[in-house]
Amino acid sequence: MNKALFLFAALSLATVASAQKLVIKGSDTLGAKLVPTLAEEYKATHPGVSFEIAAEGSTTGIAAIIDGTAQIGMSSRRAKPTEISAATAKGVTLKPIIVAYDGMAVIVNANSPLAKLTLRQVEQIFTGDVTDWSAVGGKPGKISVYTRNTSSGTYSDWKDLAMKKRDYAKSSQKMAGNEQIASEVAKNPNGIGYVGLAYIQAEGIKVVSIDGVTPSKETVLNKTYAYARPTFYYTNGEPAGEAAKFVEFALSDAGQKVTAKIGFVPVK
Repeated sequence: MNKALFLFAALSLATVASAQKLVIKGSDTLGAKLVPTLAEEYKATHPGVSFEIAAEGSTTGIAAIIDGTAQIGMSSRRAKPTEISAATAKGVTLKPIIVAYDGMAVIVNANSPLAKLTLRQVEQIFTGDVTDWSAVGGKPGKISVYTRNTSSGTYSDWKDLAMKKRDYAKSSQKMAGNEQIASEVAKNPNGIGYVGLAYIQAEGIKVVSIDGVTPSKETVLNKTYAYARPTFYYTNGEPAGEAAKFVEFALSDAGQKVTAKIGFVPVK
């Protein structure tokens, strides 16, 4: 091998060695908009870092930390006792890091005359106790309920916060993400669903107040909005390496400005 070829090979190996890939899996609430935007901002000052982001639900994010297939797991809910036990059995310590606060907004079609609901009415609608809009002050018509799928942390949180842990209506339609729910409600005059704050500006929908309170930065922080919650990154113990640097960036002033711009409530 001549000297020039040897030098090229050495530089190529050094480039590969210095490249870092950060695998982040989990929540659609975090992974559809916020984390990809944070990743792009991060790469601007860390050009040797690449990202693999899979937003398929909080359950998949926590599972990825347990299985060691991701450095960061995105979750819109806290880990369940069964997940903590599974992690412990594999020698994994699930560490939750609150990265933003969110409010799950109840949305209806933009042309719906409905502007408000009570906590009790929301429970009745999503459990199937009430199936016609006329029962809650709307125009007569069969209610179409849109929810997240079962791997979603939002699916679980909604049951806890809005439905007293009851089962969803059998007629409810499960969607893969916030954007899908917003899209379906926008197309259906009788639709209703829930989305995170980052998704309430979608065309064709409007947010209804719950017991007179609408979700906002203020009502989420002071907990006057009933469906407020923290969102998390999960790591195996204290984050290390590039994962630690990315978490630090996400919680920095620059990262929290991105968080607010996307529509979440910053932790600071």
